[in-house]
Amino acid sequence: MKFEFRKSSYSGGASGTCVEVASNVPGVRAVRDSKNPSGTPLIFDPDKFTAFVGSVKAGRFDH
Repeated sequence: MKFEFRKSSYSGGASGTCVEVASNVPGVRAVRDSKNPSGTPLIFDPDKFTAFVGSVKAGRFDH
């Protein structure tokens, strides 16, 4: 699989805390830390990834 990553719009900008997401492979969503592009990405089922992003947007993980 060849993932084409893009920087998430929710990344930290100048702070350097960036998350990159790839959705170019059917049936898969991949996430990686932009500071470690050669590291192993986290792989998600698209529906579960969408549910996770929805939870983040809703503030369910805010402390």
